[in-house]
Order: sequence, then C-alpha cells, then structure tokens
Amino acid sequence: MSRDYLLYLEDMQTSCGKILRYTEDIDFDQFAADERTYDAVIFNLVILGEAAKHVPPVVRERYPNVPWRKVAGLRDISVHRYFGLDEEILWDILQKQIRPILDQINQILADEALFDSA
Repeated sequence: MSRDYLLYLEDMQTSCGKILRYTEDIDFDQFAADERTYDAVIFNLVILGEAAKHVPPVVRERYPNVPWRKVAGLRDISVHRYFGLDEEILWDILQKQIRPILDQINQILADEALFDSA
C-alpha cells in the first residue's frame, strides 16, 4: 500500500517548520558551532528532499514555483557529500529559501484539500 502524497507534503511542512525553529534567534557562527543544531537541520533537509521526491509528478507540475528538483538535490548532496557541504551556502539556503518553501507547501496543502474534496 503506497503512502498518500499529502502525507509527504505534511512531512515537508514539518521539516521546514523544524528547520526554521532550530535556526531562529541564532546567527551563522552559532549555527556552524552547534553540532546538534547543524545535524538536526541536515536531518530535516534530508527528510524534506526525500518527501519531495515522493510527491507525484502531476502534483509537482501543478506547482512549478516550488523548487522540487533543488530540494531533492540538496537532499542528495546532504546524504552523499555530507563532508563537502559548504556551511555558508547552507546557511544562505536556510535563511532565504526554507520560509518560501514552507509558505508554498502550506498553500499546496490548502489547495489540494479543496481539490480532493471536489
């Protein structure tokens, strides 16, 4: 039995929320120095990207503004090239892209709930 795609979107929503909570009220130096926060963020980026890969193509096509490939690609980099991650680039992604992705996922969940009930 396959898992409903809405659950993957909820996973993405949860992971974005955790990343934002874990990194609020800290700066880059604190983030880079705090191995627990760093590891927790990486773990949630992996979940975010893995969940994105499971959203069906038809749904991804309905929402082309979500950077689906980039999210999945960051997951792959986080897993396969963990030691090669550039902390400054990662911090920039966290600061500039996670909130917009969360906002988009929230909107998709609202839209899809309406779509499914129609």
